[in-house]
Amino acid sequence: MQDLSRRQAVPHDRTFRYRLTDERSEGELTQTLTRPTEPAHVRKEPAGNNWITWLVGAILGVIIVALVWIGWKAFTGTKILFDSTKSHGWFLNMLFNPTSAVQKIIVMVLAIALFVGVMALILFLVDRERVPNGTLVLGFLGPVIVAVSVGLVWPAVKTIFQSFRKFDQFGRDLGWNGFHNYGYILSIGKGDLIINTVLWVFLVPIFATVFGLVYAVLVDRTRFEAAAKALIFLPTAISMVAASIIWRYVYYAPAPSGQPQVGLANAVVTAFGGSPSNWTLKFPQATFAMIVVMIWIQAGFAMTTLSAAIKAVPDDIIEAARIDGASGMRLFRSVTVPTIRPTLVVVITTVAIASLKTFDIVNVMGGNLPNNDILANAFYRQITVSQPGFAGASAVLIFVIVLPVIVFNVRQMKKSEGIR
Repeated sequence: MQDLSRRQAVPHDRTFRYRLTDERSEGELTQTLTRPTEPAHVRKEPAGNNWITWLVGAILGVIIVALVWIGWKAFTGTKILFDSTKSHGWFLNMLFNPTSAVQKIIVMVLAIALFVGVMALILFLVDRERVPNGTLVLGFLGPVIVAVSVGLVWPAVKTIFQSFRKFDQFGRDLGWNGFHNYGYILSIGKGDLIINTVLWVFLVPIFATVFGLVYAVLVDRTRFEAAAKALIFLPTAISMVAASIIWRYVYYAPAPSGQPQVGLANAVVTAFGGSPSNWTLKFPQATFAMIVVMIWIQAGFAMTTLSAAIKAVPDDIIEAARIDGASGMRLFRSVTVPTIRPTLVVVITTVAIASLKTFDIVNVMGGNLPNNDILANAFYRQITVSQPGFAGASAVLIFVIVLPVIVFNVRQMKKSEGIR
């Protein structure tokens, strides 16, 4: 390739004419390059049609307000769209109260057809030049905004509102109750409820992540890696109710008089001269016993996710660290852990939120004892006895406890982005 030392550009419309001169020869080489024009697929914003965007936004606002108003009327006991005590046409009866399998299938088909129709309309308008870009954005985001507003924001607001109301034994609203519901929830078990919840939120994600990470490192690239990981991941595939029943017999399985103990934990205690006992009755022994079950379940998830992250660590980084003298624990601590830090944060956050929402294990193994209770189980129990005020207070407290976990997740993600 010739050594080209001087370059002169002369713009002309959409082209640039470059004159390239070789110092070793007297000849001149002229080359004309064409600047790429604007891609044909780029959509131009039509002028004068912004009113369409405002109209679509107003329609979405009216739909959200109407759905929230209907939900509020239903909450206060007012029947608007459908009243089961009155007679309606066959279509409304099928739509709001399907009784047969055929009617349920028809309602499902109608819902799918409505979704397909809306999406087809949006996709049809994408290539229409007269439709503003803002209208297309609202068209795509509109269904999501409606779903989030009606399915998430409004129930959250209603739950907070209910947490300050008083209800009778039949679930009827008796008026304002202040912070009495929160005081009642916090007083259950003399504070054991909050202590148990905090223990679940902090101990389960820490130990499940540590066990999963250690196991992922130990079995990484071993001969029987798939089989070893399958054994650890198996508890994750078991339902929490089934796992609770299994571990309930591990902790306490009383045998008839004169026969050997069949519970594993009590069998070990008996072998060392102790007497069998129910491990799920006393506080805080019962809480730690149930936390072990949740760790056993979540360690498989942590192991699988972290193992994939470890395998994604670039080999050149590891080789460079080894050349610099890093090996063993130092290599793991200085290279592997910082590289998989975003995955670690995701695993810890996911397991913490799952632990905060777990009520299956406590409900099956805890025997509904106040000393074993956590907020999620208290929420479920209050809902079953038609006490939305106490249930709402439990839900709000769950949200308050999960906020630090979310803040931790966001801060760690920002640190990871800064490192990159």
